[in-house]
Amino acid sequence: MIDLYYWPTPNGHKVTLLLEEAGLEYRIHPVNIGSGDQFKPEFLAISPNNKMPAIVDHAPADGGAPQSVFESGAILLYLAEKTGRFLPANLRGRVTTLEWLFWQMAGLGPMSGQMGHFNVYAPEKIPYAIERYDNEVRRLHGVMDKRLAEHAFLAGEEYTIADMASYPWVGAYDKLPADFDAFPNLKRWHQAIAARPATQRAYALRQQVNPDAGKPLSDEERRHLFGKR
Repeated sequence: MIDLYYWPTPNGHKVTLLLEEAGLEYRIHPVNIGSGDQFKPEFLAISPNNKMPAIVDHAPADGGAPQSVFESGAILLYLAEKTGRFLPANLRGRVTTLEWLFWQMAGLGPMSGQMGHFNVYAPEKIPYAIERYDNEVRRLHGVMDKRLAEHAFLAGEEYTIADMASYPWVGAYDKLPADFDAFPNLKRWHQAIAARPATQRAYALRQQVNPDAGKPLSDEERRHLFGKR
């Protein structure tokens, strides 16, 4: 049994994508980031950076005490190694998968998040910031499109944790859709992943866990998400 500390955000979706694909038994502990659950001591004990997702594996491979893991990329890697799936065992396949996983963690995720913040959530529209992150995300989409012109998935011909990490961040904001007309290979890849039954199960959790997803943020939610701590 795996305890998943989760809220339906792009980083949260990464983990449910893998859990659903791997058929692992898990239970969700909602971490309402708009209410400040991420700052509670019991959550900080397993995720000291006060960010979700996080997991606790009650049956780790070493047979010892429950193992907690925070940071979405680390969780994907941990679960892939635990199950022996979605991470190639051969050296070159593994290296390529990890390259694209860390590419997402360092680039696509943070840059897309900043694009969303300055376009959607920032109380003041700052043209420089909007242009800066719009351009960088578009550049990253171009990197993906070029890669996907040569391969079915980011790491090659098989679906891996690199794809699961990147998929939720492409078109993550309804108001900022990806330019699929300009990037047809990215579109093909995105549609193929969206059609997977495990993807549909993972995204169905959004409305179950947070029925208010997509509604404007309240002042309290803004304070918890963007205020000083």
